[in-house]
Amino acid sequence: MKHISLLIPEGETSLSNIEATFKMFSKVNEALEQAGKQPLFKVQLVGLSMETTLTNGLFSIKPGLLFKDVEKTDLVVIPAVHGDLKKVIAANEAFIPWIIKQYKNGAEIVSLCIGAFILASTGLLRGKSCTTHWLMAAEFRAMFPDVNLQPYKIITDEGGIYTSGGAYSSLNLILYLVEKFAGREMALLSSKIFEIDIDRNSQSPFIIFKGQKDHEDDVIKKAQAFIEKNYPGRITVDDLASMLAMSRRHLERRFKHATSNTVIEYLQRVRVEAAKINLESMRKNVNEVMYKTGYTDPKAFRTIFKKITGLSPVEYRSKYNKELKV
Repeated sequence: MKHISLLIPEGETSLSNIEATFKMFSKVNEALEQAGKQPLFKVQLVGLSMETTLTNGLFSIKPGLLFKDVEKTDLVVIPAVHGDLKKVIAANEAFIPWIIKQYKNGAEIVSLCIGAFILASTGLLRGKSCTTHWLMAAEFRAMFPDVNLQPYKIITDEGGIYTSGGAYSSLNLILYLVEKFAGREMALLSSKIFEIDIDRNSQSPFIIFKGQKDHEDDVIKKAQAFIEKNYPGRITVDDLASMLAMSRRHLERRFKHATSNTVIEYLQRVRVEAAKINLESMRKNVNEVMYKTGYTDPKAFRTIFKKITGLSPVEYRSKYNKELKV
């Protein structure tokens, strides 16, 4: 039987993460027992204290065990904890050496959504890939530059460490683990019971691009503002460099450093964000939206749109345009 330690951190912990994780593994056990088989999982709530208050005292959780009493576990699950992330990490620093010890003793580690911040503070993610809520990507990169953050992914799995994207993406990761430990058939059953899209693998359709302006380079901010104002027209890197009185190479280097995108990548993301808004709210067809947002080649538009959102323009319009569903 696989022992699962579901951590109860101090702070504004996500109750939905805790309940969903507990229920999904428990339902697998129930299904196995109904089939005359032995349960696979033993899930225990593990805390820093025997009672943790949440949401300014509105809720409280009573873990079954203190972390220091768990000598050996197979899977450690870290739920999302909201608020000032530096304070969150400080409030839960007692977990850190215990998590490292469990990993070195063969346990696998799971972080759900913003729980990635606690996981990264252990150092176990150094040089590895992970994901978290896309809204927290900039803050995560600033705090943990040695981690290969992939904020567009729903799930990462590397070296016995698993992470999930934002909010209810945690359900996809738990489903992924059910499939890994209990098989595809049980994962499909769980996906039907909990009504989870088992094949969802990207946060991209949900990301709202607002431009990366959390930097101090005023010249690059001027370039960003120009792109955002003039994206439907023809914009070249050479023209932008000339406007800013700098060489193309210097512009590219500073732009990439400030925004984490090349000039062309930034232009593409601005155009695709505009296209998303049009596809969500207007009755225009895909070609009309394409021309409206600065593209003339349907194949190029489809390729770039799908690369950024994970969906084709037609799929995106069908999924998110409310007017079409009236």
